[in-house]
Amino acid sequence: MSARQLSPALAFAVAAAGIGLFSVMDAFMKSLVLGLGVYNAMVWRTGLSTLLGGAAWIASGRSRPSPRALRLHALRGLITAAMALLFFWGLARVPMAQAISLAYIAPLLALLLGALFLHERVGRRVVAASFVAVAGVGVILVGQRSAVMGPQAFEGAVAILASAVLYAVNLVVARLQSQAARPAEIAFLQSAIVTAILACAAPWLAVLPPTGEWWKIAIAAALGTASLFLLAWAYAHGETGYLATTEYTSFVYAAALGWLVFGERVQPTTLAGAAIIVGACLYAARRRDIARSAVEQTA
Repeated sequence: MSARQLSPALAFAVAAAGIGLFSVMDAFMKSLVLGLGVYNAMVWRTGLSTLLGGAAWIASGRSRPSPRALRLHALRGLITAAMALLFFWGLARVPMAQAISLAYIAPLLALLLGALFLHERVGRRVVAASFVAVAGVGVILVGQRSAVMGPQAFEGAVAILASAVLYAVNLVVARLQSQAARPAEIAFLQSAIVTAILACAAPWLAVLPPTGEWWKIAIAAALGTASLFLLAWAYAHGETGYLATTEYTSFVYAAALGWLVFGERVQPTTLAGAAIIVGACLYAARRRDIARSAVEQTA
């Protein structure tokens, strides 16, 4: 069997591994956000990720980015900065499993955004799945209200939903970006641009973390950089809609880590809502011509 034939399955496995590393990083980031605040947790983690990514980029030959790649790096950096701030701010206020469940609307939104920006056809299947997924989000939010998880839990959920919208855009840009640059370049410049954006507020918000927090920052940075490498490689070898389904593996990580590290229990309504959202997304994603043709035309 040729490498070309193997690439879809291999790309899926690599993307799933990348999601796994990101899920573990989420647990470290939740701990850091609770201790340092969302801004300092982000700026120090991405700063260290930039150093790690830069070393890997130099070791791989330090290819010069094309003008098109630079534009895509800048665009994705802006999206990622806003997306991550919203997500980690919300993650500190709701259980990990619930946060991940709410973020599951991103793959479905990516299908809709593909129609808007990449001129892909959206049929009745996707429209119907969208309404079902919204119902799943409603189930999670109703369960959150009845569980009385704190005065800021609803605000955290709204922040995560806003982050999911940005993440859907990020998935589309990631596919374009992976066609224009190598994984090492993406991992380095992604972190560098996000760090540069966050650093604009450093004179007012930056605080040097306590010594005991640096090991968490280092591990989170390493996990984030490795995940970017894996996902960049995967999205260069597979379709966006196909690979987006790997996102669903993160629920297992989130539920397990939330329970083991933070003592969080998964609400039955979270399980029900997640099942509804995942089912809707998988139903919509049964159409395999999700992204490839339109993306390649614009690449």
